[in-house]
Amino acid sequence: MIKINQLNKEFESRVRLGIMSVLMVNDWVDFSEMKGLLDVTDGNLASHSNALEKAGYIEVKKEFVGKKPKTSYRVTQSGRQAFTEHLDGLEKLLGR
Repeated sequence: MIKINQLNKEFESRVRLGIMSVLMVNDWVDFSEMKGLLDVTDGNLASHSNALEKAGYIEVKKEFVGKKPKTSYRVTQSGRQAFTEHLDGLEKLLGR
């Protein structure tokens, strides 16, 4: 049996759960696409993606395409492992 305090606190936010879920099934996802998929504001997406980047769970790539800046995200190997463990913990909590 898992205790609830054993779940990863980095994934407690619904926005962070959404970011990680999107990145687990996609390679690179750009800012606009992620914002549209999660229906969040620019600031909300930026703050939660920064937190996940600081934790080492996602990689952020900033580049210029033509004259426009483009920000893209992808999950890191440690992020993939941590999120999988978090999901496993949730399933154990549910008794599955």
